[in-house]
Amino acid sequence: MSIQSNLNEIKAELPAQVTLVAVSKTKTVSDLMEAYNAGQRIFGENKIQEMAGKYEEMPKDIQWHMIGHVQTNKVKYMAPFVSLVHGVDSLKLLAEINKQAKKNNRVIDCLLQMHIAEEETKFGMDESELNELLASDEFRAMENIKVIGLMGMATFTEDENQIRKEFTHLKSIFDNLGGLSTDNCQLTTLSMGMSGDYNIAIECGSTMVRIGSSIFGHR
Repeated sequence: MSIQSNLNEIKAELPAQVTLVAVSKTKTVSDLMEAYNAGQRIFGENKIQEMAGKYEEMPKDIQWHMIGHVQTNKVKYMAPFVSLVHGVDSLKLLAEINKQAKKNNRVIDCLLQMHIAEEETKFGMDESELNELLASDEFRAMENIKVIGLMGMATFTEDENQIRKEFTHLKSIFDNLGGLSTDNCQLTTLSMGMSGDYNIAIECGSTMVRIGSSIFGHR
């Protein structure tokens, strides 16, 4: 199966309200261009320097999403062009994105990453940390970021009930915020679900899925 046919197959089954992020980390520019020529415009990378290199080489109507864990000292390299930062898990990181966005005269969209998995390795905040961040004066004063939703990753397991439970938990946190709307925060996006579990995520209310291997094949 070609990248184009994989992409067309996935797009055909996605509900209209669900945004597809093609996870293109470690893939070549020619692979990405095959997806681009098939109509894909949103790509997700997990290394800032790799993303910046692809940004330089590729058409400028692409939206680049940073989906990996972000180190604050690397934010400056993506601030001129990144469309959405998925994994914001601290006020400190948000402050750095805000600072670098200001230098570039931009407002950068962000998702706050919640820890919903049982694995210790996944990054993210718990509910009390989330509420504390959203209520802080420092956050409310940030004019160059906009929090547009939440993101979370389920435990890497074959147990669909556990995955469903974790996604449902994240959806309830999202719903409890009730579409919170301030100048720099409008919660409309719930990013959950990857190649192995995106169908469950969509059932549980995801509006954005990150799919890599099902499009580009396994490495």
